[in-house]
Amino acid sequence: MSDWSLHPRLASDSVFVASLPLSDLRLVNDARWPWLILVPRVPNAAEWLDLDGEQRQLLDAEMHAAGTMLRAHFATDRINVAALGNVVPQLHMHVVSRRVEDPAWPGPVWGFGQPKPYDDSELQRRIDLLRSHAATNGESS
Repeated sequence: MSDWSLHPRLASDSVFVASLPLSDLRLVNDARWPWLILVPRVPNAAEWLDLDGEQRQLLDAEMHAAGTMLRAHFATDRINVAALGNVVPQLHMHVVSRRVEDPAWPGPVWGFGQPKPYDDSELQRRIDLLRSHAATNGESS
């Protein structure tokens, strides 16, 4: 998969957490929500329809792992999972922990207000927590 590269928008909006079997796991730099994205390292994949059967199974397992990770470490009423692709054409899955008290509830988080970046110490704390979970649960490679 040598011709795969991360879309610049995803690179600027998120921080690398771990390399999973199929995808890069990234934390969106918006402290309003615990928000992960999975970016399959599959060249030219724009839609989940572009994945073969084995890749779809891996992505499904990674989405489950990401949701489980969020639910294990953050107060969560709902886990939202979506692939939009309207702004960024590269295939990526959003996995977001939601609370009924969050500022966008019950609407979507996409396009709601202005992102609130994590401060450096909280960003590092979250990355360390997520990396530790991924390593402990055998999810990262």
